[in-house]
Amino acid sequence: MAAALRYAANGWPVFWLGRTKRPVALCGPCDAARKARTPHDPQACPCLTCHGFYAASTDPDRIAAMLAAVPRGLLAIRTGTASGLVVIDIDPAHGGTASLEALISRGLTPPTRYVRTGSGGLHLYYRHPGGIRIPSDQGIRLGPGIDVKADGGYVVAPPSRHPVTGRPYTWADKGARIEEAAPALVSACLTEIRRHPPQHAGHATPPRSGGAASYPDRLMDALAARIHQAPNGRRRVTLFGCARGAARMVAAGQMTSTQAYDRLVAACDAAGWPWAKSTPNAIREGFAAEGVTL
Repeated sequence: MAAALRYAANGWPVFWLGRTKRPVALCGPCDAARKARTPHDPQACPCLTCHGFYAASTDPDRIAAMLAAVPRGLLAIRTGTASGLVVIDIDPAHGGTASLEALISRGLTPPTRYVRTGSGGLHLYYRHPGGIRIPSDQGIRLGPGIDVKADGGYVVAPPSRHPVTGRPYTWADKGARIEEAAPALVSACLTEIRRHPPQHAGHATPPRSGGAASYPDRLMDALAARIHQAPNGRRRVTLFGCARGAARMVAAGQMTSTQAYDRLVAACDAAGWPWAKSTPNAIREGFAAEGVTL
């Protein structure tokens, strides 16, 4: 319960799975509606534990009621825009270690906060860029043993114990922070889902290295939206983070540093930010943090 409340305080909706990492069975009326092929909106369903991650909540009272209903279940976090999380799931038993090395070499998985799973794998936590939908589970494969958990997905969360090994899921680096998802990673995910629609997910193959060059305008639009939404007192740190995201696109060859700089400045102007010396400085510092010069 303490862990669930901490996640909820971060804005991460949580819910409980059964002991086999599967969602809790539907209640009688919801199951009857499913069988009659007259299902209702799962997001609007008031039932406490029905419909898997749609039951996830940040309400402490509802969370307590879920735990009372499923006292021996596994704690899980809903991923995607609902929580602002994209989680890269690494399964060594299916080649995930070698695939992760390939992703690192391509700049898709920069260091971030992560979890050691009960099966000996890893969950790399990143901030969702917002403004776009990043499908998860069967629709996206970045390599053998690599899954993306984002919109339409969930992850088992610490301190749950793996139902087979009995080992707990644990945060491996409590002092680290969750970094934003690299634009190249987001682009690769979107490219892969376009190449391999969900119904053919079982035959998906890893994207080519050139796949990261897709959707730069959409990613820049997401960064501009973040700038527009930044409150007073958080503008500079927001711009610094957005500059880092834009710099990764520059490093991936998606645009020039001048183009990225101009787009960020235009976003600040459109948001009505008063011009100040700190604006170009924040952009330059964000670029420098990613090894990009203006």
